[in-house]
Amino acid sequence: MKLLLSIGLAACLFMTLPVSAFSIEPLKIGVADEPYPPFTWKEPDGKWKGFEIDLSMAICAAIKRQCVTVNTRWDGLIEALTTKKIDMIMSSMVITDERRKVIDFTIPYYSTGAAFMGSRGSVLVLTRDGMKGKTVGVQDSTTHAADVQSKFGDVATIRTYPTQEEANDDLVAKHVDVVFADKVALAEFLKEPQASGLAILADVPPGERGVTKVGAGLRKEDKALTGEVNTAIATLLANGDYDRLAKPYFDFDIYGLPRK
Repeated sequence: MKLLLSIGLAACLFMTLPVSAFSIEPLKIGVADEPYPPFTWKEPDGKWKGFEIDLSMAICAAIKRQCVTVNTRWDGLIEALTTKKIDMIMSSMVITDERRKVIDFTIPYYSTGAAFMGSRGSVLVLTRDGMKGKTVGVQDSTTHAADVQSKFGDVATIRTYPTQEEANDDLVAKHVDVVFADKVALAEFLKEPQASGLAILADVPPGERGVTKVGAGLRKEDKALTGEVNTAIATLLANGDYDRLAKPYFDFDIYGLPRK
């Protein structure tokens, strides 16, 4: 009951309070257009749902800011942030040194591994010989695309897509042999009827290829806001609210990192 009241209060703060109830104008939170369950997706009534949506509402309540969700193409999120069309990215963006040259990140708010998904019963060996001749589908402008291109680009055909949904659709249609993506997102897709003939074929543990910590992206000049959001995330992790928010979506610790 306490959690329901907490989330309800956060939702009210997120959607209904006037700007005058807060210190400054609404915070525009950028989310990628395409559905990425269980992290973000849009319901038929147009409302955004998912773990990152709930977490962002809790952060906004903690820092006493009204927030609005702004959907943007995945490959346009950083540009939207730097040109001030949005104020913060919360869209499963992995923290990388390359991205840190352009924007700042908060402390991580989740971390997971990646995986290859393909036809159930298939065998996939993650060696150069094992990947030779394979066609791999992957979402463009992601760390997964960079990782698989770097590791297997000269022995496999790497086919990129604007969205993970399109990559998954091509796998179902057998236009690619496997797709490479975040394991949690793939596991969620496997619950769908059209994925009945698919399975996770190989795991890539966190940290084996690149950084797999996810954080909120903010402008480099917004140091004060970054500090406030960091404090909010740390508080949610410490007081148990993070785990209560995550429980409806995950049966494991999605944070995936040591807690102080």
